[in-house]
Amino acid sequence: MSTARVGTGFDAHRLVAGRPLMLGGVEIPYERGLEGHSDGDCVIHAVCDALLGAAAAGDMGRHFPSSDPRWKDAAGREFLGAVARILEGHGYRVANVDVTVIAQAPALAPHIDRMRARIAEGLGLAPESVSVKAKSTDYLGAIGRGEGIAAQATALLRRTEDE
Repeated sequence: MSTARVGTGFDAHRLVAGRPLMLGGVEIPYERGLEGHSDGDCVIHAVCDALLGAAAAGDMGRHFPSSDPRWKDAAGREFLGAVARILEGHGYRVANVDVTVIAQAPALAPHIDRMRARIAEGLGLAPESVSVKAKSTDYLGAIGRGEGIAAQATALLRRTEDE
């Protein structure tokens, strides 16, 4: 009998001047980037929280606290690799990941395939196992005013012993 576990993750960051915009491990050309202790990649942070949650292994704050200087300006791909190792230690492998990025601007459609590939690579998956979608809020709220970007993710894990 196969054991499957589902987790969800969410992250949001404020857009600020003077930082590159990193989403899904891809640098997106834009005049502002996401504020954060690390690179601020809310897409990867949401994915990591979904994966950790599915394994009942805590969250990003537990494993990668902002108070730890090791994670200052860390790239999202570092978190993906670390989370993949945590999952392996708990006896799980990633089956698939689904992410929705919520941003009024910039246009993200041209970057979706590269985001999928980077996330898949970081988790040791085929790109077909990663879905990334971009949505706007049609100018509603803080995201609609261009103040920040958010992401939500869902992940499915399977027990490695079931393979």
